[in-house]
Amino acid sequence: MFVPAKYSTFRFTERSLSGQEVRLGYALDDEHHFVEELTLPVGVVDADVEGLLDLLHWVAGVSYYKTAAPPEIAYETGVPGPATAAYLEALYSEGLGEFAVVNQIDLPRPRFASTPREAHARPRTSRVLVPVGGGKDSIVALEIVRRSGLDFSLFTVRDQPPMARTAEVAGVPRLLVDRRLPLEQLRSLEGALNGHIPITAIISCIALLTAALNGFDAVALANERSASQGNVSYDGIEVNHQFSKSARAEALLRGAAAEATGAVDIFSILRPASELSIARRFATYTDYHRAFTSCNRVFRLDPELRFQSWCADCDKCRFVFLVLAPFMEPAAMEAIFGKAMLDDPEQFPGFALLTATGGHKPFECVGEEEESAAAITLLAQDPRWRDREVVRRLVEQVPPTSPGAAFALSDEHAVPDELIDDVHALLGA
Repeated sequence: MFVPAKYSTFRFTERSLSGQEVRLGYALDDEHHFVEELTLPVGVVDADVEGLLDLLHWVAGVSYYKTAAPPEIAYETGVPGPATAAYLEALYSEGLGEFAVVNQIDLPRPRFASTPREAHARPRTSRVLVPVGGGKDSIVALEIVRRSGLDFSLFTVRDQPPMARTAEVAGVPRLLVDRRLPLEQLRSLEGALNGHIPITAIISCIALLTAALNGFDAVALANERSASQGNVSYDGIEVNHQFSKSARAEALLRGAAAEATGAVDIFSILRPASELSIARRFATYTDYHRAFTSCNRVFRLDPELRFQSWCADCDKCRFVFLVLAPFMEPAAMEAIFGKAMLDDPEQFPGFALLTATGGHKPFECVGEEEESAAAITLLAQDPRWRDREVVRRLVEQVPPTSPGAAFALSDEHAVPDELIDDVHALLGA
């Protein structure tokens, strides 16, 4: 029986890049050793990526640290700079906030030692790598970059069907990474702690390394401003399911990346916008409507638990339906989701929860409570939707909210000058 409290130290034991193969090693004390492997496309064989390899090693370790969440950290392959240590401390604590809530444990707060290190100047944006997860946000992100005229390619970790379909519709080259985790070993640890991890942080660091190995100078993420709103207070922090997508996490990651390399910048191109603005733009991209899937049940690691497309009965499906509906015909929505979700009375409690009516906002990648309320207001004003049973009940319980603020673009972002005009052109009110 695995007893988490037995372990005192999480160790970063090895990391290497040989040709296209990356190997990342970790250990709990000297008892349990974990190895993760990746195969990356390589176009620039002499690229200096040691700093980015270190960053990926430290960030990806959160997948194995969580099995016991021990108090001590031990480096055996180098020590990070202060900006990287700050990012790691946030990632291994706030990034595991939901994990702590679900497991009813104290929030992990490991300390990461650091050594002085200078940050590099950020490069000018000219070649952009756009991570694509198969959902609407990354589609809008890639279309913004396309509009800019900059050279760009898509990027995915694993090759799930929504990702492949999105790339096919986009007609843009894609760099594909194969990531192999020791899943059988993790499943065998009966009694180990389990729960949500800041996966976006890991994907972002894989993207940074891939970008450097292929001559890209920027990674354009698709994290919107809505991702910064948390879900619930716990153990002295605001727990945010989307912490690794938040503006705070992005700023910390950019600091860590600047310590690691002067070759690649990273930022979220959607940071100025709300989910409602992004949905409004996505609704115009009809070629993608049968390609995309934002339901996270499609992407579960266990193939037996995956859906082939929308499950139409989870918090993410409900949220995407809610923010898209004001901008689309009911028949088109039903064709995408396979179900008229706003006609189903059993879905009402889930839709209401998106506005925190009846509890806190769900632990899912859903938008701000206020913009969910704004979407309901738009539906209540729309003759196509206002008489739907779920809409009528929502209007009775959720106070009307002006949608104006949801469509305004924020000035708080790190989008470079080369792209910000295109953000405003496609997402501006």
